[in-house]
Amino acid sequence: MQNFVEIYAPLTGQKLKTVSAFLESRGLSYENDAEICAVIWSDDGKIEATGSLAGNVLKYIAVSESALGTGACASIVSELVTRAHNLGRKHLFLYTKKENEAMFSSLGFYKVVCTDKVLMMENKKGGIEKFLNDIKTETVDGQTVGAVVANCNPFTNGHLYLIEKAASLCDTLHVFIVSEDRSYFKAEIRYDLAKKCTEHLKNVFVHKSEQYLVSYATFPAYFIKEKADIQNVQMDLDLCLFAKRIAPALNIKKRFVGTEPFCAVTSLYNERMKHILPQAGIEVIETERLDNISASEVRRAINNSDMEKIKTLVPKIVYEYIKSNT
Repeated sequence: MQNFVEIYAPLTGQKLKTVSAFLESRGLSYENDAEICAVIWSDDGKIEATGSLAGNVLKYIAVSESALGTGACASIVSELVTRAHNLGRKHLFLYTKKENEAMFSSLGFYKVVCTDKVLMMENKKGGIEKFLNDIKTETVDGQTVGAVVANCNPFTNGHLYLIEKAASLCDTLHVFIVSEDRSYFKAEIRYDLAKKCTEHLKNVFVHKSEQYLVSYATFPAYFIKEKADIQNVQMDLDLCLFAKRIAPALNIKKRFVGTEPFCAVTSLYNERMKHILPQAGIEVIETERLDNISASEVRRAINNSDMEKIKTLVPKIVYEYIKSNT
């Protein structure tokens, strides 16, 4: 059977309503973020299959009962992969239910990690292994390896205090800067400033997280029925990915976090971390936040053009960058 795929970029109007209704009938919900939507229509105008691309994530892939076994899903995925490649997005990800692993494996996707609620896959065989091999450092038995994961939006004296303290307790410290571009400061800038601010710490290695730290902002929740559970499901996936793939490959045994008096989501994340990571042999060490400094306080000062305030909150390198770019 030949499946003819129609493309909508973006999906709007009645077509959007029709696709949303179809997804709902398949137990999915539309999050209104698709850049490209692919649809296969039946002769009588009903949807046989659909799927979408948002960034480098394939989403909303669903097939009608009548089109199962017809190759419709393969046609949708193939079209979306081609469109993504044409846009220069060659490393693609998808999140789905774990029972869909065989289907997507047959379409060229590989498991990254799986929890009881979510399966994360990528289209690059050995993608996460290459990511980890590229950042791996030489360690010997008995050495202590730790990790800090931070957004650093921007890098503050509080971040520096946490990293310096963690570095003093480790032979090697890996610092992962979240790579998503949904922050006040672009990912490349946040990474560059963190690297420059920690150059004096010779046992500290700063890395981009790439796609291998899953944030609440980017987690696709369209297939989670219990919407109240989305936040916990995302946190568990991120922590499971760290515990099962990242930490073992880098021999990380300690993860350092700062106390979180301001953000309820981050505070909850820290609590789930204390529950999940020790089960994988990873100690969670919580450090009291330095003078209650927060990146949000810096951003407020930037918006208020309060350079004197900023000077007290961030390292000199960050201050000079803000001064020159705001």
